[in-house]
Amino acid sequence: MKKYRIGPRPAAVADDLLAGFRAVEIATIGHFRHRGFVSRALRPIAPISGTLTGTAVTVAIPGTCSTMLHHAMSVVQPGDVVVIDRLGDTRHACLGGGVAFAARVAGAVAVVLDGPCTDPDEIIEVGLPVFCTGVSAITTRLNDLGGALNLPVACGNVPVMPGDLVVMDACGVLVLPPDEAPGVLAEAAARQARAGRNRGLIEAGQKLGELSGASKLVAAALDG
Repeated sequence: MKKYRIGPRPAAVADDLLAGFRAVEIATIGHFRHRGFVSRALRPIAPISGTLTGTAVTVAIPGTCSTMLHHAMSVVQPGDVVVIDRLGDTRHACLGGGVAFAARVAGAVAVVLDGPCTDPDEIIEVGLPVFCTGVSAITTRLNDLGGALNLPVACGNVPVMPGDLVVMDACGVLVLPPDEAPGVLAEAAARQARAGRNRGLIEAGQKLGELSGASKLVAAALDG
């Protein structure tokens, strides 16, 4: 059995979809969709401004080994989001300042890592957005144990295919199959356009429960 498995380079997500999703918030999508949201345990190590989008390049590496991740930096292209499946390991940090620098120079938009990082200050200085589960001083090595590149992975309890659309902001990470993305974007854009429409009414004295209909539902239940 081959210890390293590499799939084909995925097609990039269409530019119009990438741009469209940069104009919406992930929480807006969370009002009507419940699939594809990466575990909230994965948080950005530095504040995220706006919404980031990119094409998933997937990596799976076992416990103490980052050999395949280092190799993956040779195939990362501008616009990619490197999604890393740690195959259940929560102890070893596979990403530090050196790998983050290589990813940024290659043009990566961000890294989504189902495990801890190390060198957080250096990663922040590099300027690469990284979503991960925290920080660890115990790091991986080039142990030549195997791994996978551009094959299906799991990250933050979400299945990720190479070529999936990855959307990221301060609220978290969303993974979308490209064929589902246009419909999601249309609904999200419509809802985003309506966002904040009640602020002026609330400032004028109306109550949120009245505007949303919540107070009517509560009153009906109490009367019943």
